[in-house]
Amino acid sequence: MIQLTRLNNRPLIVNSDLIKFIEKAPDTVITLVTGEKLVVRETPEEVMKQIVDYRRRILSPYVRAREEGSRTGEGEKPDEAGEDLGEKRAG
Repeated sequence: MIQLTRLNNRPLIVNSDLIKFIEKAPDTVITLVTGEKLVVRETPEEVMKQIVDYRRRILSPYVRAREEGSRTGEGEKPDEAGEDLGEKRAG
């Protein structure tokens, strides 16, 4: 979720996963996958930066854990996971 500002200065929280595209015409217009359009004060670049920052915050613990697992050799390879599942199904 990212916080943006409507043209009337009221804050707005948006689920960034629902953004279909962002355009500047001359205000920033965000179109959601539902077809709803939002006009905000932030520039398209500011909106994109907020989205990237939000996703980085959400995904960073998983990326770090995966990187640490691969460095220590504790990470599971995808083919090993498939073999384990196959053994469980057969047994």
